[in-house]
Amino acid sequence: MVDSTLTFIWLQLEKLDIEYWKWVAWLIYPVIISFLLPLVIPICLYCCAIFLHVYQYRHRLRDAYAVDFWGGAKKTVAVFWEAQGRIWHGYEIVGLNRLPETGPAMIIYYHGALPIDFYYVMAKCLLEKQRQIHAVGDNFLFNIPGFHLMTEVFCVSPGTVHSCAGILENGHILGIAPGGVREALFGDEYYRVMWGNRSGFAKVALQTKVPIIPMFTKNIRESFRTPGWGRSSLRWIYEKCRLPIVPIYGFFPVKMITYLGQPIYPDDSMTPEMLADQVKQGIEKLIEDHQIVPGNILRALSDRLTCKEKED
Repeated sequence: MVDSTLTFIWLQLEKLDIEYWKWVAWLIYPVIISFLLPLVIPICLYCCAIFLHVYQYRHRLRDAYAVDFWGGAKKTVAVFWEAQGRIWHGYEIVGLNRLPETGPAMIIYYHGALPIDFYYVMAKCLLEKQRQIHAVGDNFLFNIPGFHLMTEVFCVSPGTVHSCAGILENGHILGIAPGGVREALFGDEYYRVMWGNRSGFAKVALQTKVPIIPMFTKNIRESFRTPGWGRSSLRWIYEKCRLPIVPIYGFFPVKMITYLGQPIYPDDSMTPEMLADQVKQGIEKLIEDHQIVPGNILRALSDRLTCKEKED
């Protein structure tokens, strides 16, 4: 008798629980309709804006496809990224003229949580200078399913000293972020350059005698960020397995301006460590001149309204 009574009570409570959640769903349904669904309209408008931006390049894209199929594909992607940067971040680049029209050069850049600024530079260079920037990517990138074709088409390689020297000797522009994934995941809004003892790029520059162009993008850390909690533990795990296990959040529409500094020319009297230190100082000078630290997301958002640079 007691068991059947308890069972009856349990069934009634379970039924009450279901009815309660139905009532909660009914209560918040108007909120969902009123506030969340209207977000579909801005998303659609944003997609339309990107499409129209791409469409205005239709003649150039058609010519590119007629000459080289993969060249056309690369320019289509480049136009998409150029539109994305212009519309979402009000993206600008200062010093693009410092990249040579022909011949080799090396771009050394500060690595944000995601190197979206480097994608924008690659797109800009491809569209305006008709030059493909080759890039060095972390090893884990080449193990991501579906990425192989993209890394091949956009000339991304693991980047040994020998392969980097070969790229430059063939007259290409090469982009390297010496801080790599460590700087991306464990850097913060204070914009400290985290290269450790890495000087491989300097060995390549001394071997090939190519100019090094330092690069930094204002507010790159305010566009995407990594959480501050548990950072020491996550870094310990990263150093053991070398996998990008730190979560990334953001994609805030902050103002972004990329600055390309004055070229630094290797000198035979320099050691790789001396050259690497000089380039590091060049990037730190760009940060000091153009970035308020610590970075602030609200300030970076307000820069969209007040900050505008002109190509020098």
